[in-house]
Amino acid sequence: MPEQLTLTVSLRGTREVRDNYQLFRLTGLLDAFSEPTFRKVLSKCVDDGPRNVVLDLSTIDFIDSSGLGALVQIAKKAQSANGTLQIVTNPRVTQTVKLVRLEKFLALQPSVDVAIENIKSA
Repeated sequence: MPEQLTLTVSLRGTREVRDNYQLFRLTGLLDAFSEPTFRKVLSKCVDDGPRNVVLDLSTIDFIDSSGLGALVQIAKKAQSANGTLQIVTNPRVTQTVKLVRLEKFLALQPSVDVAIENIKSA
């Protein structure tokens, strides 16, 4: 059963913990306002485990440079804990990530199913 996450008034979602990964489905804005809370909550979740994280941003409305910075920090944190961060994206998020040339580092995926398969086959 997904656990509700209210990160800020503009960013909310759910967290599901499975065998070897956790799945976050987020909606709203990942921007300078929501980024500090987002980073704190996700960092704690990576610490608590499992270390493999699927971040479903397919219904995110907006992401800015603060949000991208948080994604990079979470990805580094997961990698240093021998985990992975898979990001399910939408055209707006993909475009923003490609503008700063982070698409290879951030492991963008077309769907949650593909992201989960990547974790299972790793």
